[in-house]
Amino acid sequence: MLAVKNLTDTKTTFSRDARLMGTGFDFKLVTDNPAWALERIEEAIAEISRIEKLLSTFNEDSSISQINRNAGVAPVRVDAETYRLIDRALQISTLTYGTFDIAYGIPQNEEDGGVAVATKTKSLKKKISLTNYTNIVLNETKQTVFLKNKAMRISLSAIGRGYAADRAKVVLQMQGVSSGVIIFGSDMLTWGLQPGNTPWTIGAADAGKVGEVYSQMDISNMALSTSYNAAPINSNMQINNATGFPVSAIKSVSILAPTAEMAGAMTAPMFSMGINTALYMVNKLNQIACVVIDDHERVYTSKHIQL
Repeated sequence: MLAVKNLTDTKTTFSRDARLMGTGFDFKLVTDNPAWALERIEEAIAEISRIEKLLSTFNEDSSISQINRNAGVAPVRVDAETYRLIDRALQISTLTYGTFDIAYGIPQNEEDGGVAVATKTKSLKKKISLTNYTNIVLNETKQTVFLKNKAMRISLSAIGRGYAADRAKVVLQMQGVSSGVIIFGSDMLTWGLQPGNTPWTIGAADAGKVGEVYSQMDISNMALSTSYNAAPINSNMQINNATGFPVSAIKSVSILAPTAEMAGAMTAPMFSMGINTALYMVNKLNQIACVVIDDHERVYTSKHIQL
């Protein structure tokens, strides 16, 4: 478990909470002017609300909804912001061997009552192969997105909150906020320094040992995303969906990255990869680090982290 250190022990750190994109956002800005800070937070909230509307599948006018309606029919020209986000999502899919995927399949008829059309393993694998990220076609010149199969849909929910937090940070920085933290769910994004010019840090701890911190880590100007395996862990039951082979049982994963978008996108795939493959992947990347805890409370870190 990762706990924020020294966020509220100074009168020059001002906060406001808001419910956005289905989760709680906590904004903490360092300044000597609370009224000004609260105005800046309102601007950040407005930006996140804009992103939510832009990416929502419940908004029939959004580019995502238009892409989904035209699956298997025709390419859809989208706004530059959505196009770039989808493009980056596909790059992450390639990087994570397809364990991160914004594409998913739906029933091709209404008679199955929402049950997957393919019921046998062989048929299901074929269906998945037709509805995964490799069947999303981008045309950079025309700025279009095309889903090759009618049974395909895409959702940016796995990457949207992180992207929204990144955009809120940009808005705050453009308005002169030189230091702050945005916390949303189990993720956070930091920039600048704490009051007293000390780095923002986190304390790494065992969730079963309340208040016992075994290490601290500097997270200034970085994003941190943590995911937990809420289900009972049985290493014999942890299966890689792509290969069918068991993988190491992981209890929690924390990713440290330059952006909240990247940090949030990289956590979930590591559960499917297993510890060895996940660490191997992270160790090849620049500016990304991770902490993994398995079901025996053993801690594994990438080469960029020393606990």
